Formats: sequence, structure tokens, C-alpha cells
Amino acid sequence: MSTGFRRSGRPTTPMLDREIIVRSALDLIDDVGAKGFSVNLLAQRLRVRPSSLYNHVKGKDDILAGVRELVAAPIDAGVFDNLPWDEALMSWARLYRAAFAAHPQTIPLLATQPLPGAHSTVRMYETVASGLERAGWPADTVVPLIVGIESFILGSALDLTAPPTMLDPGPDSPQAPRFTALVHARDEVSAAEGRPAADLAFEFSLTALVDGLRARLAEQTAASGDSRVR
Repeated sequence: MSTGFRRSGRPTTPMLDREIIVRSALDLIDDVGAKGFSVNLLAQRLRVRPSSLYNHVKGKDDILAGVRELVAAPIDAGVFDNLPWDEALMSWARLYRAAFAAHPQTIPLLATQPLPGAHSTVRMYETVASGLERAGWPADTVVPLIVGIESFILGSALDLTAPPTMLDPGPDSPQAPRFTALVHARDEVSAAEGRPAADLAFEFSLTALVDGLRARLAEQTAASGDSRVR
């Protein structure tokens, strides 16, 4: 006769759900990189058969969609509802870079991964795109603008993982004396400000990009106004 009590002790099969699978996948990608990641290796880490994963996820694309949502969770696109578009873009870019800099191994996977399945990321893009369109950006320029900024952000996130001396010519310095001197000048500013050279490059280039975009929008707005007057 059953007493109604469960036996104590650990279950013989690890408990699984989608969140556990996705978080383990992110940990695995952080450990082994994009090339090393596979569903089979993920199943080994979770101590289950690969087929057990498919009770909770649709497949590798679904897992990576979940990973994208985890990585992108700290990126607040709500600034586009509260700030001028240029200030919002800079804030969004900084948060985006920080999120992917925390998981740089995901960049090669997610940069080419289709978007469907990453529901919160889709909503983020909707907020960004709507904010840019409200600011006056023509419909055919909004997505190219986002993609261009993303390309810069992801490259900058990878730059944070590069050795600080990557651009120092070292023994080849005599062949590039001016470039060597300019690298050292950058390093002096980095040391004086106590900031990584990658951060200095990001902020300088982000400001230049947004300045250029601001000027471009002003030109387009003026041209539209002139055409209406005519």
C-alpha cells in the first residue's frame, strides 16, 4: 500500500526545461566557442540523450534563438520612447556592445542566425525601428541604419577581446614609424584615462557615426522641405 510519500534522493534523470537548456547552451558556447558548440555536446553536458532535448526545444535554431534572447536581455531599447533618436541610439549601442562583450563567443553564431524565435529581440527591433522612423528617417533607410550600427557594435565587442598590443608593430616598427608613434600616443591616452584602448576607439567612432547620421538626416529633411515648397 502506498504511503503517498516520495522517495528521497536525486532523480536518475536530470530535470530539463527550455530555460535550463538555453542557459546551458550559453555556458557551453562561452566555454568552447561557436565552432565547438553542438547539440550533441550540449546533451552530454546536461547528461541526457540528444533526443531528450527535443521534448523542450524544436532544434538547434530554437536553442540559439533562446541564447540570443539571454544575451540581449540587458539591452534596453525603451530609450527610443523617451530620448531624442541620436541620444537613444548611442545609449542603445553602448548597452548592445556591453551585452555581447560579456559573451563574445556568441557573436559568430548569432550574427548569422535567423531572427525568428527570438521574440523579445524582435520586439527590441520594433522599438528601435519605430523610434528612428518617428524621428524622420525615411522608411528605406531605417533597416540599413540599424544593420550598419550593429556591424560596428559587434566588431567593437570583439575588439575588447583582442590583446592590447595587437596593433603594435613590434620588431617591424622601423617599417612604420609614424603608425608606431600613433599607436603609442593612443596607449598613452588610454593609460592616462585608465580606460581600455578599445573603449576609446568605440566612443570616438560612435560619436563620429552619430554625428554623420545627424547631419545626413538634417540634409534629407531640408531636401524634403525644399521639394515640398517647389
